[in-house]
Amino acid sequence: MEMESVAVVAVPFPAQGHLTGMLHISLQLASRGLSVHYAAPGPHVRQARARVQGWGDDALRRINFHELEVLAYAAPAPDPASPTPFPTHLTPLAQAFVAGARDPVARLLAGLSSRHCRVVVLYDRLSSFAAPEAARIPNGEAYSLQCVAASYDAAWTDAGQRLLRARGVHAPHPAACMPKEFVEHIVGTVGDSRSPAFAGVVANTSRAIEDEFVDLMARDPEYRGKRVFAVGPMNPMLDAAAAQGTRSRHGCLDWLDEQPPASVLYVSFGTTSSLPAEQVAELAAALRDSKRRFVWVLRDADRGVVHEEDAEESRHAKFLSEFTEQTQGVGLVITAWAPQLEILAHGATAAFMSHCGWNSTMESLSHGKPMLAWPMHSDQPLVAELVCKYLKAGFLVRPWEQHATVTPAEAIREVIDKAMEGEEGLAVRERARALRESIRASVAEGGSSRKDLDDFIACISR
Repeated sequence: MEMESVAVVAVPFPAQGHLTGMLHISLQLASRGLSVHYAAPGPHVRQARARVQGWGDDALRRINFHELEVLAYAAPAPDPASPTPFPTHLTPLAQAFVAGARDPVARLLAGLSSRHCRVVVLYDRLSSFAAPEAARIPNGEAYSLQCVAASYDAAWTDAGQRLLRARGVHAPHPAACMPKEFVEHIVGTVGDSRSPAFAGVVANTSRAIEDEFVDLMARDPEYRGKRVFAVGPMNPMLDAAAAQGTRSRHGCLDWLDEQPPASVLYVSFGTTSSLPAEQVAELAAALRDSKRRFVWVLRDADRGVVHEEDAEESRHAKFLSEFTEQTQGVGLVITAWAPQLEILAHGATAAFMSHCGWNSTMESLSHGKPMLAWPMHSDQPLVAELVCKYLKAGFLVRPWEQHATVTPAEAIREVIDKAMEGEEGLAVRERARALRESIRASVAEGGSSRKDLDDFIACISR
């Protein structure tokens, strides 16, 4: 039997942002004719497939999905009253996945190894156990998918954060924004990443926004002799109609169709953060009193396993009844999953109040939407500074250092007003639109991200 040339095995960490990024790059590679295998616990395979935007069913059918069997684990509800915004409720999931996924991944690689000339493992930094498994097969090699900013890598490796500080970015060290136990877990993954099979890094960033940070990352001693490919943004570039290539249209897009161009503030804090009730009330008052149109995704963080969300009543149901009446015709509140990429692509959307997760940031900037930065944990405080101080494409709503306090409605409303109108806001909005053009040029023919993606495909298909 003639062996196929190369198989790519994508091993994401099973949290939404990581699942999405890995699925986007998997779909890009599959669209270029590569044999791609996406391996995650069964519920997370289904979660990734259900939530991905910008791709049709035909694209998904090009992917070989593998549901990894891992041991059962607790899936506690997030605690909005927790003293830390970090999603510690996902710890049981992380522990079960790292402990249980190694063996099924090893079996998958062994099976593919006999049918392909080369097996390329594309692993999340939090799934780095897959790198040494690639070394156990004779034709395996491994690449780390970096789903955070290149500047975040610099925050860890550049002594004193010299380049960041020289560019006006003064964020706390990433280790200060996460529990000690999680930092130790990240540091402990370095050994796996140094597997003999480790060949390089694929980064979800673009030289259009992080050129010098990509260069700094490539000089990291950990990557000496390895390749660094900046291929982002990995999310699709949707047009203003925000429905191209999608499988179904969410009702909020119909509402957006009825709004004037660039008039709506989109508010969402991702899948790992939950606002306490007091903060929800202040944000609601700010949105109501601003008199501006908005789409607000008001939902708690994901549990370890995502079930049918629409069947779960929001803990804010009583409050929402009155708030919805007060803002009828002006705003829309979504308490289940929302099609963020399509909302950001829509012509009625003007700006994005965000936790500044890197996926959300890339999606926002690649569609020309300025950001109102409200960082919660991990890389988000750094990204908020990067967007507001370095890229000058946003305003800081609340610095991370104030995460233990409630930000009052008046302070929130002041930032909304500044971002949505006025001379200062105009400059930021124009900057966001300029970044959109630069980012899109980078993924077009002849652009830096397109070239790096072509080079990566050529490298693994050699």
